[in-house]
Amino acid sequence: MDGRAKPLIERDGVPLVRRVAQALLDAGVGEVVVVVGHRSDQVAWAVHDLPVLAIVNDDYAAGHVRSLRRGLAAMPEAATAVLVALADQPLLEAADVRAVVDAYARRGPARAVVPRVQQRRGHPVMLDAGACAEILRGDAGYGAREWLDEHPDEVAWLDSDNLHYIEDVDFPEDLERIAQRHGCAMRWPPAS
Repeated sequence: MDGRAKPLIERDGVPLVRRVAQALLDAGVGEVVVVVGHRSDQVAWAVHDLPVLAIVNDDYAAGHVRSLRRGLAAMPEAATAVLVALADQPLLEAADVRAVVDAYARRGPARAVVPRVQQRRGHPVMLDAGACAEILRGDAGYGAREWLDEHPDEVAWLDSDNLHYIEDVDFPEDLERIAQRHGCAMRWPPAS
């Protein structure tokens, strides 16, 4: 993204990081931790007035797993499960988050719930506290994807046709594609 911070991309005038944090809050997620890295001050400012904890991952250049691990380490000890959401999902809404939380409540013996659309894994992913502890005991490159791959029998799939779970922004041309496909305004903030 040419050195720009994806969480600051705006959908309909609202930074993506704020939209996702608000969707989590509106869905009733208790503790929301926002891990910021590249341009951390600007990204944290986008959620500064929300009841979230913003923590900095200084090692963001090492990849998204470091941010995940930083967020898991910041979760309260009393947490029984963690919902892992990404800040580059412009379509994610509170109803989408609630559907994952509801699927987790019905999961049976599974330790994780993952939305799946067109055979593609989506986000947010919900993991029990034990799975989170196992991730943190792994090496620095071990994250949720690795845990899910190693524990396929402990994953409950939320099969859906809801594109909100898989639409994300990885390349500059994704902004126009998402805007046209879903009828929303996608743009970089001024002076980004």
